This record gives sequence, structure tokens and C-alpha cells, in this order.
Amino acid sequence: MPESSTEVTAAGIARLAGVGRAAVSNWRRRHDDFPKPVGGTEASPSFALHQVEQWLRDQGKLAQVPLRERVWQQMAGHPGGAVTALVHAGSALILVRDRPTAWLEITAVSDARMAGVLPDALDRVLADRFGPGRVVPTPTASALLPSVPLLRGVAELAAETGVRQAFDFLFGRQLDANPRQYTLTPPGLADLMASLAEAAKPHGGHGGKRLPRTVLDPAAGTGALLRAVGRPTALYAQEADADLAALTALRLALQASTSGADEPAIEVRTGDTLRTDAFAQLTVDAVLCHPPFNERNWGHDELAYDPRWEYGFPARTESELAWVQHALARLREGGTAVLLMPPASASRRSGRRIRADLLRRGALRAVIALPAGAAPPYGIPLHLWVLRKPGAESRPTPELLVVDTAGPEAAGAASGRDRLDWPALRAAILDAWTSFDTVGRREPFEEHPGVSRAVPVIELLDDDVDLTPARHLPSAASGGGAAELAAVRERLQDTLKLVSRLAPVPATPGEAARRPHTTVGELARAGALQLRTGTGAATGPVAVLTEHDVLAGTAPSGTPTAPAGSPQDEPLLLEAGDVVVPVLGGGAVARVVDDATEGSALGRNLQLLRPDPASLDPWFLAGFLRGTANNRQASSYASTATRLDARRLQVPRLPLDEQRRYGEQFSALAALEDALRTAGRLGGQLVQGMYDGLTDGTVAPK
Repeated sequence: MPESSTEVTAAGIARLAGVGRAAVSNWRRRHDDFPKPVGGTEASPSFALHQVEQWLRDQGKLAQVPLRERVWQQMAGHPGGAVTALVHAGSALILVRDRPTAWLEITAVSDARMAGVLPDALDRVLADRFGPGRVVPTPTASALLPSVPLLRGVAELAAETGVRQAFDFLFGRQLDANPRQYTLTPPGLADLMASLAEAAKPHGGHGGKRLPRTVLDPAAGTGALLRAVGRPTALYAQEADADLAALTALRLALQASTSGADEPAIEVRTGDTLRTDAFAQLTVDAVLCHPPFNERNWGHDELAYDPRWEYGFPARTESELAWVQHALARLREGGTAVLLMPPASASRRSGRRIRADLLRRGALRAVIALPAGAAPPYGIPLHLWVLRKPGAESRPTPELLVVDTAGPEAAGAASGRDRLDWPALRAAILDAWTSFDTVGRREPFEEHPGVSRAVPVIELLDDDVDLTPARHLPSAASGGGAAELAAVRERLQDTLKLVSRLAPVPATPGEAARRPHTTVGELARAGALQLRTGTGAATGPVAVLTEHDVLAGTAPSGTPTAPAGSPQDEPLLLEAGDVVVPVLGGGAVARVVDDATEGSALGRNLQLLRPDPASLDPWFLAGFLRGTANNRQASSYASTATRLDARRLQVPRLPLDEQRRYGEQFSALAALEDALRTAGRLGGQLVQGMYDGLTDGTVAPK
């Protein structure tokens, strides 16, 4: 197949050249020799990749197409679709890893000959890896012919980055390009769920934990949960979508860097798990599951007498409780299941009888509320249920662990997908779970008011059997009683004294300033400052300063995304004296980076102004950027959002000494603003604590 079969859109050209899409539009208008469209639509045309690549080189705009971008564009423009191309690429990578010599011999021939001999080699290696009944089909020679240039490039990319990394890059790009097609389990959540299963004590055991050796995910999706399991001997997965099942099987098989006897056995099957269980005779050490939520057509009518409903027949509206019982049915005695659940499953009246039986028999061990943003749907604070398969000799536990990491008292509880502190969340949840689940525990579980508590099961067996953690946790203020409230009151008084000291002296009248002004754009062109836009990308354990952090005046709380390879996606680390301005929102906000924030990465929807200290005082710059009139003239309106163009913001032309006089005043105003924000938070905590204390009896009226 000729190289011209691969097409690329304007967005792909921009990514190849490391520019914005507007630049590509300009090239098309200004250059008569720019390649003509070969496909797509008038609004979204596509171009031949090799023609675009040659034009960019001729214009000196591209020395060499980055290999990873070239491979991705070949995959995205594959005539059989990106999923087919990705399955072919993953199959070839297994051959590259397991039989490198055979791969070199196959690639030494022409494309047509390579497409003819490759199916036999792939069939052997896929059969060895996945056995009979595999979900990864062997492609035919005709199907492989358009993929041959892609497969050569994929092998070259694997030689640079590693086999697993090459497939992860392409798989990740496919997920990013089609976010609505896949229900994702974020890596932080997958790691937490696997860690909960691994931290569970073996039933009836003595000593430390035992890692689960066999693990099942009955709603595997993209395979994120099984990839997070440490050193398993066998992984089992079932997925209803055949294409996604094939990709998951390849992803799991390529998890190890090299082929060897220590690789886990992998069995992936296709089908509707509740209606057609592919592992009906299987029992495993652990089940991890992110099931589909709120399904009405899950098989209620045809599965009425299914033996899996040991704890009660789920109502039509309780598909999640069907998944819970399926997970328990696949566990060995003492095995652990961790499921992601919608919060309604803990309280809907239609499920109260099943919840009650799970509690009475000791199958449900913990309900953990996560902050909003932990997983899709991101606006809802989801729950984790930890279950244990009761054994013949086991006795029901008299308590249920409830943990609320969505409340203000919890570590890492800031909500929002970009603001979750996964390390803090993971540590807090695992500490509570391992303490509660200690074998032979004789001491009472140590509660953390507002965060975690071991609730006696008898307290939960009422008419509602409501297992929502927040309803069984006293607030932190109530837990501390009057002493805690007194401490809050003292801190509020100290803060109010600080506010009084920071309040500016009475303003002196002045005339409207008539002084020359310049704009941020002109200052950037003159070299007096640098203007950059945040990407949220970072490498290593670097916190990200988010838009919410700037607006709320809080410490960096976001988690980084991996750099995508384009210069526009590279990390942008903050330095002391930088000025950060939100792009959206329409509010007059500017933040000067201090020593505590220095080194964090700049998040999305934020603009960075890095002044030259020999020309501009950062506090002077930030103060004038906050002027109401200044923001109005620099803002534009689109749909329901207001967008700030930092280049249009105006700054007066003043000597550096005069700038510093203004800067000192603006710095004092920022300190006053922080103090007022702290006073408001403490005041709200004191008032709510008094309400809670008076209503629950821990505080008496005077």
C-alpha cells in the first residue's frame, strides 16, 4: 500500500509541526503550493501525510517528523480505522518482543511479501500467548497490507522507547482522541483499588498480607484495573465490546517488558458478563470491577433464578448490586472484591434488603466515599465497596468500616479531576482499611472524626439500611467538642487582629492618572517579560498549580499529565516572581508566585507572565493587571464564558523605583486578601461547629 494512503487533518499537521491550528490555516491561505485536500469534508479536510511532510521540510518548518507523531498519524489515518490498526500494532509488538529474530527476517522483504508471511508468524505467537478461544484474531494478508508501513514504524518506536511504552503511547492517544467512546478508570483510582485488594488479610490466616495471585475483572474496559495488580499469576477479564477486549488483552500481554516464565497467564473473553458469564466455573483470589452504572437492561427478566443472587434478587434499578453479587460468586472463600459504585447504591430503598443481608453475613466490609472527580461521571462523589467472601468457618464481622474522603476534614479531599491528591487519598484510605482489617484485632478501631469509623452492624439494620459514610460520621468539630471550638475561636481572633493590622491607611485623594501606558503584548515583544500558556504537563512528582488554586489562593493541588511530545505540551515550571493570570472566568485575579509555589507546574487555562526583574516589578505588574477597567477592555465573550487576552492588558510606563512603591502597596493588599479569606474560612468553621455541637450535645448553651 503506498504511503499516500495515510491522511492527516489540520490538527494533525499542527501537532507534527509543533504549531497551533491557526498557523496551518495561514499556510493554506498564503502558500499556493500547500498540499491540496485528498479527503474529509470542506469544513474538516484531510491531506496526504507524505505530501504534508515533504512540504514542511521544503519550507524549513520541519527538520524531521518525530517518529512517534509519524506512527500516530499512520494509525489515525489507517483505512481500516484506528482500532484495527492498533490491534495490528499490538500483535506485531508481541512478535517483536517474543521472537525478535523472526521479526527481523520478516521485515527484510518487501511490503507485499511481508504482508503475506506475517499472518502465520502472528498466529503462532498469539496462540502461544493467549491460547484457544483468544479474542485477538489473526489478521489476513489483505487486511495487513495497509498496516505494513505502520508496523515497521511501530517496531522502530519500540526500539527507541520499549515495547510496552510504544503500545501505551498509541493506546493513550486513541483514548484521548475518542474520550466519549470509553469509560476510563484513572490510574490513581486503579492503583488504590488494587492496593485495597492486596492489603486485605487472608481469611483465617496468620501473619501478614498475601498478594492476590489470581484476579478477575468482569467489566474490564481498557484493562486499567488489572494492569495495577502487583505480581499476579493469572489475570482474567471479560468485556462486552469485542474490539476493546482485543485491545485489553494486548495491553495486558505487553505489560511485562520481556517475555518469560514469570508472566501471568492472561485470559480475556468477550460477552455480556451478567447474561453470559465466560468464567462461570472460576474462583479467584480477588475481583476488581468498575461496572457500568444505572443499567436497566442488565438481564433482570431472564436471570430471575440465577444462583449468583445469594443475597437477594436485585431490582431492575439495582444493576450495581447484581455486579456485587457476581463478584462475590467468583471469589474463593476469604477472597476480596473491590468495586466502584455510584453513591445511590448505598441508600436506594430498592436495594435495602440486599444491603442488609450483605451486612448480616459479613460480606460487605467497607464503604469508602471518594471526592468528586475520582472517576467518570466526574461531578459525583463515587463510592468504593470492599467485600469479603464468607467461608464455612468464618463468623460475620460485627462492624462496617465507613470512610469519607469527600469531606473537608479528609486528606486530599479537594474535589475535581485535576485537583485530587491521590497519594494523600491512597495513604488515608489504606491506613484506615489495614487498621480495621487487622487479623485478631482486639483494640477498638481508632476513629478519625469526620473521616473514618467502624460502625456496629446493628446500628445500620434499620428500615433504610443507608450505608452512606457521611451519615454515620460525626463532624471533626463535634468530635473535638468545646475544646476544638475554642481553638478555632482563638485562631479566628488572631486572624482578625492580623486583618486589622493589614488594613490600609485611609486613602488620600488623588487626581485621575494621566500617564503613558503600554500593553503586556508590547512588553513581551520588547523582551521585558515572557508570556506562556499552561499545559498541566509535568514529569516526576510535581504538583500542578490549577485555575482553582489561583482563584481560591490555595497551594498547588493538581496532578500532572505526561508530556505528549509536542513542544506545546512540554512542562512549564514556575519560578518565584512569575505572575499567573486565569484565561477564563472574567474575574480580576492575578497571583505572584512565591517561594512555596516555585517549582510546581503551570496548569491549563492559566497564562504565565515572567517579568525581567531589571525592567518590571512583579507585584507592580500583578496589581495593575487586577484593575477592573483593565480586565474589561482585555476580555472577550464567547458563549457563556469570558476569555481574557493577557496581551491586551495595560500597564503604566513608570521607572523601576516608582514601580516598587506601587508593588509594596499591592503586596500588602494581597496579604490582606489572604487574611480575610482565612478569617472567612475559620468563621464558617466556628459557626458550623457551634451548630453541630449544640445539636449533638457536645456543647451546652450558656
